[in-house]
Amino acid sequence: MAGIVTNPRTSKKHAVKPHLSEPGIVKYVLIGIALLFLSLIVLLPMAAVLVEGFRKGWEAYLSALTHPDAMSALRLTLITALIAVPLNTIFGLAAAWAITKFKFRGKNLLVTLIDLPFAVSPVVSGLIYVLLFGAQGLLGPWLDKHDIDIIFATPGIVIATMFVTFPFVARELIPLMETQGVTDEEAAVSLGAKGWRVFFKVTLPNIKWGLLYGMILCNARAMGEFGAVSVVSGHIRGETNTLPLHIEILYNEYQFSAAFAVASLLMVLAVVTLIIKSVLEGRMSEESR
Repeated sequence: MAGIVTNPRTSKKHAVKPHLSEPGIVKYVLIGIALLFLSLIVLLPMAAVLVEGFRKGWEAYLSALTHPDAMSALRLTLITALIAVPLNTIFGLAAAWAITKFKFRGKNLLVTLIDLPFAVSPVVSGLIYVLLFGAQGLLGPWLDKHDIDIIFATPGIVIATMFVTFPFVARELIPLMETQGVTDEEAAVSLGAKGWRVFFKVTLPNIKWGLLYGMILCNARAMGEFGAVSVVSGHIRGETNTLPLHIEILYNEYQFSAAFAVASLLMVLAVVTLIIKSVLEGRMSEESR
């Protein structure tokens, strides 16, 4: 365009980097504010959980973790995650593959529905399943006639958990696969590769770290979900209580040390999740260079 002069010395390799003129103290003030905020909101509560959990000593701490109700809650939490995460992974892969690799009617609607759990309260989603599968719900009489238990049983907990966690894998893969485009798949097809072979040999290796990242986030939410599970579980001790629900019961019964001891177990799982998440982010950054 007229009036625009390009200086070759300031283009590409010799481009002039922007210079921030703010004094160094601004940087340190911002860092200090961020660290103070994290300390008050994250680190201090985590320390309080550990202190309260060990207040009565190791024996009380281990007794709280090995109590039959706690072990049952841990087992149900792991079972729920082991069912919900793989199923949501399959859905996330299918949805992301369809949205990013194909053109079809209703694509925008599908993307909107994937985001639905982010907009709906978990308590509301749990209530919806009660109205659908409960004894007085739409399908309740039929389920009761065939002796099928969903609400106040493990299937209801799994379904509610799947609802609140199914966006994570898809939402992690969609932008990644959109960035990669379809060039590699088209090249594979031009060389004679077909459907599943293209997926397993081309698409899956390109998205493996993003897929694992989404699964980690999905698993973390599944193990810590409270609202939707609280509505559909019935709070039956030793049967339908997950770890978050078990912690609530202990706290409401003024068993504070036991409640914080079990909470520390969830905190450890969260820290492990963050470590794995950081490792995966590093791998993704290395492959994107």
